[in-house]
Amino acid sequence: MRLSKSSAIATLFLAGSASVSVQAAEPTFTLLPSAPSGWIVTLKANLQLQPSYPGADDLSFVGYPSLSFRRAGTVERFSAPDDGLSFSFIDDSALRFGVVGRFQGGRYLEDDRRLFGLNKINWAVEPGLFVEYWPVEFLRARAEVRHGINGHDGFVADLGLDLVQAFGAFTVSAGPRLSLGDGEFTRTYFGVTPVEAALNGQVEAYRPSGGITSVGATASASYIWSEQWSTTAFVSYKRLVGDAADSPIVQEFGSENQVGLGLTVSYSFGVGR
Repeated sequence: MRLSKSSAIATLFLAGSASVSVQAAEPTFTLLPSAPSGWIVTLKANLQLQPSYPGADDLSFVGYPSLSFRRAGTVERFSAPDDGLSFSFIDDSALRFGVVGRFQGGRYLEDDRRLFGLNKINWAVEPGLFVEYWPVEFLRARAEVRHGINGHDGFVADLGLDLVQAFGAFTVSAGPRLSLGDGEFTRTYFGVTPVEAALNGQVEAYRPSGGITSVGATASASYIWSEQWSTTAFVSYKRLVGDAADSPIVQEFGSENQVGLGLTVSYSFGVGR
């Protein structure tokens, strides 16, 4: 998805007669077209192949809908496929700031029978704040800080840089990623209590600390078919590091290498015009 904002207003100047007459004394008026009103809503169908749970060594298909909206008369700005769903309070040409939210899947015994004895982790939603800055037109820096609800109660942060380049209807992007989580987050997904260790029998008790949880990169390619339709394909890679990588869950049942693939189909339409 691409995000850039511009508007154009054409002004028509009416000139009076150059000859000296009664009509020449009449005032002239500038006629301005009315600004576009309403919103552009973009519905998205997302299909992803991703780790079954954080730290897993196998992949699962996940499909879900999402949406975004912008004011009519503006162009959709670039958005990386791993961005959270966001709404801007500040949205100028170089700086964006606002609220963001993400969904984090859970961890269940059905995902991997080797998880027997380990606590089930429910899905979580992660509301928070984001800031985005474009130092030059082809480079974007973005940071998100979020707090988990339901599945975990920790704080997480994602930092990223994206090189973005458009080639007609195509837009390609790529850049590094860095993820962090506090102790509450890492203990939920990568920790093992003594009771869990005794029930499972294959892992030892482990109490991780917060810090950097992964480093990696994301690349995407988008194509605009028409004013209504566009598609985006992406690939992502994360390498678990620190206490997350040292977790016995990762070492015994999972993998430090976390790969994701995805495809999004978008349809845009106007409302409230």
